[in-house]
Amino acid sequence: MTEATRRNWNGRKAARPAAANASPGTRFGAWLARPLASFHLIVAIATLLTVLGLVMVLSASSVEAYADGGSAYSLFIQQAMFAAIGCVLFYLALRISLKRLRQWSFPVFALSVLALVLVLIPGIGSEVQGARRWFAFGPISVQPSEIIKVSLVVWGAHLLASRRSEHASLKDILVPLVPAGLLVCLLVVLQPNLSTTIALGIVLAALLWFGGLPVRLFITIAISGVVAAGVLALSAGYRSDRMRAFFNPGDDPQGIGYQARQALYSLADGGIWGRGLGQSRAKWSYLPNSHNDFIFAIIGEELGFLGCALVLGLFALFVYTGLRIASRSVDPFLRLLTATATTWITAQALINIGYVVGLLPVTGLQLPLVSAGGSSLAITLFMFGIIANAARHEPEAVSALHAGQDGRFSRLLRLPKPEVYSPAKAESARARSAAARSGQRPRRPDPRAQSQSGRRQPPEQRRRSPESRGTSSARATRAWEPNYPMPHARERGRSR
Repeated sequence: MTEATRRNWNGRKAARPAAANASPGTRFGAWLARPLASFHLIVAIATLLTVLGLVMVLSASSVEAYADGGSAYSLFIQQAMFAAIGCVLFYLALRISLKRLRQWSFPVFALSVLALVLVLIPGIGSEVQGARRWFAFGPISVQPSEIIKVSLVVWGAHLLASRRSEHASLKDILVPLVPAGLLVCLLVVLQPNLSTTIALGIVLAALLWFGGLPVRLFITIAISGVVAAGVLALSAGYRSDRMRAFFNPGDDPQGIGYQARQALYSLADGGIWGRGLGQSRAKWSYLPNSHNDFIFAIIGEELGFLGCALVLGLFALFVYTGLRIASRSVDPFLRLLTATATTWITAQALINIGYVVGLLPVTGLQLPLVSAGGSSLAITLFMFGIIANAARHEPEAVSALHAGQDGRFSRLLRLPKPEVYSPAKAESARARSAAARSGQRPRRPDPRAQSQSGRRQPPEQRRRSPESRGTSSARATRAWEPNYPMPHARERGRSR
C-alpha cells in the first residue's frame, strides 16, 4: 500500500465516526442545505396529510355511510377518487411552465367568475340544504368556489408582480384586484357560503400585504373586512345562531351548541394516546359532520394529543417551507404566489382547528387535505403542486437541476428543467409586449448599452419605453409578459 493510499484510507476511517456521531440537528440542517430540500418537503407534507386524511375519512364516515347506503366505504371511495384526481393535478402543476401559468391566469380567473354566476342559476347549479354551490356531473360534484381560490391567488400574484414598483400609486395596486376580489366575494355570499368568503378575504388580504400595500391602508381594509364579516355573520339565521352559540355556549346545549360541545367531548375522550384508530365513539351519530368540518375532533379522539400534535406539526412545517421558498425565490411572481398560498392554506387550517377546540365560532371551513370534500382536496393538491413547482425554481435548485442533479423522484416523474429567471429576459419580453400593443416593431437591444465589464448599465441610463415614461421606480420586475393583450398589463417601471 502506497503512502498516499494509506493517508486516504486513514482519513476515511477518521471521517466515519465523525459522521456517525453528528447530532440529528446537524444532519437535518445539512439536509436542509441541499438544493431540492424545499421541493422534497412540500411533496412529503402533501403526501402525509393526504394519506392521513384518507385514513381518517374512512374511519369517521364508515358508520354514517353504512347507515345511509349500506356500504361503509362509499364516502371513502369518493374521497379516494378525488385524491387520485388531485395527484394528477399535482403532477400537471409540476410540469406547467411559469410562462404558461401567467398567461392562463386571467382567462382561468374569468372562467371561474363565470362559473360562480352560472352555479346560482336554477337548473344549472345543484341546491343542497338551501345552498346552491355545486355543479353535478353524475356521481361527481364540482364546487366552483374552490377553483376561484387558486385562480385568484395566481392571477393576483401575476397582476401585482407586473405592477410592482417602489412608487406605484395606490390605484395601480388596488385596481382591478380589489374590485374583482369583492365581486367574487359577493357571488360566493349569494350561494350562500360564508366560510369560502372568509377564505377569499384571506387570499385578498395576503396578496395586498405581500404586494406592498401601505400599512395604514391595509389596516383600514382589514378592519372593513372584519366589520363586513360580522355583518354577514349576523345577517342570516343560521349564521347568527352560530355566533350566539359561541358567545353563550350553555344556552342551547342540545340545539345550536350541540355540535361544538360534542367536539370538545370527543377531544377530551382521546387523552394523550387516543382510543385507537377506528375506535371513536363520537362517529356513531353523536358528532354531526365528523368526517368533514369536525374531523380534527375524531383525530384527537382516536389518535389522542399525539395525533393532533402531528397534524399541527405538519402544518407548521408547511409554513416554514412555504415562506422559505418565497424568501429564496428571485422571481417576484413566485414570491407573491408562494407567500399568499401558504398564508391561505395555513389560515384555513388554523380556523378549522380553532372552532373545533372552541376558540372560534363555527364557520364551516375544512381542514386542508384532511377533511372530506372532493373539490377542496383536488384543488388544494393542485395548489401544493404549484408551490412544489416554485420550489424547483429556487436559484440553487435551478443550478442543481441543470447540472444533472435531478434526484430519483424528478427522474421518475420526468419533470422538465426549470427556466432560469433573468431580468434581461423579462425586459425583452416586456418590450415585445409593449410593441405588440402599440402596433410598433420591437426595438433591438443596443450593444452600446453594455458596459466594458459585460454588465448592464444602471436603469437610469437605459432608454425607457413610451409606456414607462414618467415613472420613477427602478424596482418593478416581471418575469414574463402575457402574449395576449390585457388592459391591466401596463408598464409600471423598469427591470433591475
